[in-house]
This record gives sequence, C-alpha cells and structure tokens, in this order.
Amino acid sequence: MTTAESSLLNSDQKQGSPQSGGPVFLTIGKLQRTHGVKGEIVMEVMTDFPEKILAGNIVFIGSKQQPYEIASVRPAADKMLISIKGFNDCDQVSIFRNQVVSIKTEDANQLPEGEFYHHEIIGMTVVEEDGNLVGTISEILVTGANDVYIISKENGEELLLPAIRDAVISIDRDARKMVVRLPEWE
Repeated sequence: MTTAESSLLNSDQKQGSPQSGGPVFLTIGKLQRTHGVKGEIVMEVMTDFPEKILAGNIVFIGSKQQPYEIASVRPAADKMLISIKGFNDCDQVSIFRNQVVSIKTEDANQLPEGEFYHHEIIGMTVVEEDGNLVGTISEILVTGANDVYIISKENGEELLLPAIRDAVISIDRDARKMVVRLPEWE
C-alpha cells in the first residue's frame, strides 16, 4: 500500500474491487517455520493492517490459493503465530512452510481518501499537466520517506518520480491516469 503523501490521492479503489486485469488476491504474509507441537506456524506479516488478521478469517495459501480458515492468531515479535483449522500438529502444518498467504482483493481494507494500493497504481498512464504522455508506471520503489514511481517511457527509458504532492497532481482511478508535474533539473 502506498500512503497519501507517497501515493497521493489514493483510496484503495472502491476498496478492493479488482479492476479489469487487476489482481484477484493480495498477499498479506508469508509462512515460515512451524512453532511448537500444536500446529502453529510463524507468519511474516506483509500488510499494513495486521490487526485485521483474525481467527475465523478465510485466507488463501500457496500458489494455487487454496482456502483455509485461521483457527488462532497471536503476536510474536514482529511476526505472527497462526494456526489453521484442521491442522493440529507441527507435522501437519509443515506443508505450509515458505508459502504466501493472501486474501481476496475484494476483502481488503478500504483505504482512506488519497491512498491507493500499489496494484492500483502500477500500469497507470502518466501524463503531464498539459496532457503530454510521459509513460506508464511499471514499478514502485518503497524507500521509507516516500514511494518512488518508475515510469516506463515509450522509447524504453525509465523515469523516476517521487510520489509527493508537488509531483503528483491528481490520480483518476477509473480512467487509470495520473497527472504529474515533472521536476525541473538544472
């Protein structure tokens, strides 16, 4: 996810509804190793909303996105310990090691106005204020201070644009278009 300052006028979309060609699933974590003998497994958290990962939630695990119900969740330092309904010991749950955990995009949290998920930004057409085509957002670098958009130009070159209010004028989610003010380099 990208924040209001870093991704400007974001707001997930109509919260999570996948756009045509958009992802059906969003990764929220990666399962690592088993913990103890009662079927818990360590999950690296990859979401800004870990408090929404609750017992009873349905998650999708692995590349085939098989649905499973979370039986329990508890914090463990910067990770989580989860158990999966029907998997009651470390041998059973070990099949999930190194698998990603996803949710359906439609179940994702609705973001505040002015914020977008990365999948909403990637692929957007980028134009200058005067309408001149700049290119398409191909990637987002997460730097800490603010995100940086990598814009692929038609000639194959790449342009780096900081995701800040001075550079990003507007984002039209429905039109999949971002209007920008390119920095002037001396």
